Amino acid sequence: MKITAAVLERDGIAGNYAEERPLVVRDLDLEAPGPGEVLIRVAAAGVCHSDLSVINGTRRRPLPMVLGHEASGYVEALGAGVEDLEPGDHVVCIFAPGCGRCTPCAEGRPALCERAARHHGVGELMTGHRRLSHEGRPVHHHLGISGFATHAVVARPSLVRVPRDVPPHVSALFSCAMLTGAGAVFNTAQIRPGARVAVVGLGGVGLSAILGAAAAGAGEIVAIDPFPAKTEVARDMGATLAVPADGDTVAAVRELTGGGVDYAFEFAGSIRALETAFEVTRRGGMTITGGLPAPHERMPLDALKLVAEERTLKGSYIGSCVPQRDLPRMLALHRRGLLPVEKMLTHRLKLDEINLAMDRLADGSAIRQVVEIE
Repeated sequence: MKITAAVLERDGIAGNYAEERPLVVRDLDLEAPGPGEVLIRVAAAGVCHSDLSVINGTRRRPLPMVLGHEASGYVEALGAGVEDLEPGDHVVCIFAPGCGRCTPCAEGRPALCERAARHHGVGELMTGHRRLSHEGRPVHHHLGISGFATHAVVARPSLVRVPRDVPPHVSALFSCAMLTGAGAVFNTAQIRPGARVAVVGLGGVGLSAILGAAAAGAGEIVAIDPFPAKTEVARDMGATLAVPADGDTVAAVRELTGGGVDYAFEFAGSIRALETAFEVTRRGGMTITGGLPAPHERMPLDALKLVAEERTLKGSYIGSCVPQRDLPRMLALHRRGLLPVEKMLTHRLKLDEINLAMDRLADGSAIRQVVEIE
């Protein structure tokens, strides 16, 4: 079938995306779903820094590629062997699915699935296939999703069915931002009620962590970001304190919290932000990083603190989530008004505005943008 999609044909572009137009909206061919695959009509796709990092070359991917990994839509057709979905089902896409058979999956850690990582790294679906092409030449899939398109074929494990009455522009934000941010709070840190929490980096993922910390009963929630507009949004979403990201950040947080926080989360994807998160963590506390810095970057670490202060530094990928378990739980909290993810949505746009969306993301003028597909 013919579809329309935003195709990345060249990377290493550092800015001015609306003029450079690295993403080209064009017609592609999409094959029917094979065994274990599902055809969906994409309804909404969030714009995430992980998409931007492919465009600017921070995270290299095979090209050409249809980007977009935070998406929701509706089932249109089923490949052989898929019996637990029906046409018309509302589904959320998962960029880190589990095969259920490798060692990480057997340990209940599908985000670390070896099979998914192997296939997604070369632009394939988890089934090992590419279903996209242009004039007979293969086009790669982004993290098994490729949501910046009118339709997508995805592997069955890359989908979670959700209630049909959840608007797609809302459900899409649970696909990556909420699972990653709130998941880090609920799963990776498992914070206790009354705990002191700091979040460094207030994009969609960081603000999801703010929401998660508030829902989990954190006593103090410190929002840290260089953009005052983002810290104001964080206050509206449950942060109790706002501190600018500048040269006095660590001293200010330590003074306001009586020596540091119990849990500090970093979602900016920079070493400086991670260092800030580590330094605002109290003795005996835990620092969790869910940002994705450039692969070559290294963090200097005062290793003595790990022992003498019994500190923990821990990574969190897609919030250490089991999506089939955690996404329904998060949506239940959303229904109760405890995870109002809509508050972070700053722009709703069309597919042909996708390069402008990348400019907004790069200059910090947007928090979460959603492409609505007609």
